[in-house]
Amino acid sequence: MPGRVFLVGAGPGDPGLLTMRGAECLAKADLVLYDGLVNPLLLRLTRGRCERTARTRRDGVPLIEQAEINARLITAARDGLQVVRLKGGDPFLFGRGSEEAAALAEAGISFEVVPGVTAAIAAGEYAGISLTHRHLASAVAFITGHEDPTKPSSSIDYAALARFPGTLVFYMGPHRLQAISTALVDAGMSDETPVAVICRASLPGQRTIAGTLGDITARAADAGLVPPSLIIVGECVRQREAIAWFERRPLFGLRVGITRPEEREVVEAAGLPPTTATLDGTARRCLELGAEPVLMPVIAVKPLTDSATIDPWLERLVEFDWLIFTSANGVRAFMGRLISTGRDARTLGQLQIACIGPSTAAALREYAVIADLVPEQFRAEELATALAPHVRGMRVLWAKATRGRDVLPARLCARPARRSMKQSCTATTMSSPFPTLCATSAPARCRLDRPQQPVHRPQPAATVARGGRADAGAPYPAGRDQPGDRAGRSRSGPAGRRRR
Repeated sequence: MPGRVFLVGAGPGDPGLLTMRGAECLAKADLVLYDGLVNPLLLRLTRGRCERTARTRRDGVPLIEQAEINARLITAARDGLQVVRLKGGDPFLFGRGSEEAAALAEAGISFEVVPGVTAAIAAGEYAGISLTHRHLASAVAFITGHEDPTKPSSSIDYAALARFPGTLVFYMGPHRLQAISTALVDAGMSDETPVAVICRASLPGQRTIAGTLGDITARAADAGLVPPSLIIVGECVRQREAIAWFERRPLFGLRVGITRPEEREVVEAAGLPPTTATLDGTARRCLELGAEPVLMPVIAVKPLTDSATIDPWLERLVEFDWLIFTSANGVRAFMGRLISTGRDARTLGQLQIACIGPSTAAALREYAVIADLVPEQFRAEELATALAPHVRGMRVLWAKATRGRDVLPARLCARPARRSMKQSCTATTMSSPFPTLCATSAPARCRLDRPQQPVHRPQPAATVARGGRADAGAPYPAGRDQPGDRAGRSRSGPAGRRRR
């Protein structure tokens, strides 16, 4: 298949501002060439090779020439790769995307341009500034603050800008803030005109300094603002105090370390089909609250290498009354292996299922299975306390991590019982840190070795889900207890019902 290049705008920084089309392109890319203004979190949306193409160092020394980037795009496409050129903001608005498109067209390379949210729009709105408020501005002008240094003279008409009936936005201009302010004032604009300088727009490190043309240079210098920054000039800046919202988020400006394993590792280790990884719930929540998630996994999740240690337990599921999950990873590993062996959720039909918390229960719901018991507090001690009244005389299967506390068997098996009772506990490793299956006979007032006598019933015309809802479809498997009549075993209390 011939290669193709996608010139994709990554937006101003907030990964949530990437367009759906941009995400689709990243998902199918073989190679991603991204510039220095792109949020690295966006690279989690691709499985392709990623190469950084920053054109300048902070000291201004060239790092990668534009011609070299153009040549890399052309070569990769000719090799049959699907290439994404990921650029901050919009690829054509002061982004040199049009130069790259021209080079591709000249080389006969197929390409597509995917617009992005430009920095000016996002900077204004994340700082509480409407660039075209109907009572304050009837127009907006985007101006570069960094013209081509090879040009003999500036092409910016400051006299025309001083008379402009609207808002001025200067891209890449903070290093020329003094010169721009002076030029506008000299051209006739009042030195009391409101100005705002916005640094790192839409990111948790966003900073906004407001002032006037007469004092903004000193204010920005005192604040120590750094690139990337934009300058907004006009009466619209006065709205900021009333409608600024982003900087008021509760965790704004904080950096939060997330030690969870990489989502892609979790998916692959569970034996599920390869998929594009995204931010996990914790990282997304950090962004929603204004914090910057710092992904620093301290656990590596690896695929199951010896299925022979777990498959026998899947064959014996009918022997158990309860199945316990204490992590979302455990759920995905267990269910992934269950499905890969040709089984599905119906195999769990006779089991009651407990999950340690809502995240684990949510992972279970991905497989259309709802937990019967979730404690109010998400700790092993609380799970053991909640389970204790419901597991007497029953056999419990625990999908546990190979590393962790053995609170559950210790608590559940410590209950008073007849002396003739025997605790049987067997463990076998599925994958590190994926579950170990621990078969535990909980103490009871009756014998544990009662015979298992499955009831054979005619196949009904519909599957009755736990909770009483009838769903038309495949019949309940022959030779299995139907829900509500499980080999004559009684279920009492809330654990005997499937929660919905």
